[in-house]
Amino acid sequence: MSRGPQKGPKGRGPKGGAGNRSRSNRPAGRAKGRGSRGRAATPGRGRDGQRGTTPIREADAGRGRDGSLGGDQVEGRHAVRELLLAGTRRTREVVLAGDLDPAPILDEIIDLADEAKVAIRELSRSKFESMTRTEASQGVLALAQPLRPTPLEELMRPDVDGSPPFLLLLDSITDPGNLGAILRTAECAGVTGVVLPRHRAAHITPTVAKAAAGAVEHLRMALVAGLPSAMATLRGDGIWTVGLDAGGDRSIHDLSVATEPLALVLGAEGPGLSRLVRERCDAVASIPLSGVLDSLNVSAAAAVACFDVARQRAR
Repeated sequence: MSRGPQKGPKGRGPKGGAGNRSRSNRPAGRAKGRGSRGRAATPGRGRDGQRGTTPIREADAGRGRDGSLGGDQVEGRHAVRELLLAGTRRTREVVLAGDLDPAPILDEIIDLADEAKVAIRELSRSKFESMTRTEASQGVLALAQPLRPTPLEELMRPDVDGSPPFLLLLDSITDPGNLGAILRTAECAGVTGVVLPRHRAAHITPTVAKAAAGAVEHLRMALVAGLPSAMATLRGDGIWTVGLDAGGDRSIHDLSVATEPLALVLGAEGPGLSRLVRERCDAVASIPLSGVLDSLNVSAAAAVACFDVARQRAR
């Protein structure tokens, strides 16, 4: 049921090395040790989908001035560990608060930084907190090379194992916590690429990276000038675009194109899919609900839809 020819398989490419800074002294007092490893729902409609009520500022949107996705500051233990484990971009420095209790994951972060020759710096709690941008950094942050976007054309190719593309298009998601949770879900569900609009949307801020718990290190993400034109490009390459909205005429559980090259489209908190994006969708699906409430938070809707598509593709 594809509209156009598919391009030949292409893998995601080898992972690069981690940081290349010289080995620094381990923080004082830290021993070296390896840790163990009915109705239809629409995202963002209704009061539980209003998390992003405060307009995002340009400084908080995660946009790099050099065209990157942002992500140059990573906070949180799991996010920093995945940054070092993935080794897909250079880590300049790992910074630790000086009053942390021992924990296996902290030992693992220190070991990984040592192995990658990434400098480790320990600061007093007050100085550390002055560097953080999230509410709960867990005493760990890293400074890294910004994330670089992947060209949309690369996301349109079959995955490394030859399976058809399974993409996620996000229509002006502005809440960083929601975006991070969606990216974590997408990585776990086997989404092969995420498409973000360049403007009026959150990108990879420290809050997003922490909520994603390391998923940003493993997901390919494209930045596009506008989703409607990107959707037209996908259509020309035989990729179906399916929006998620309360007014959908079919259930996400019975999506006939789930095993085809597919892009799910999720709308913003509050308004849902924008008019033009909804009009460009090949189909609009809904999530059946059985309770009293008539909507799901956008990150919850993303989880239901992504894993249901993954279930159908695994048959």
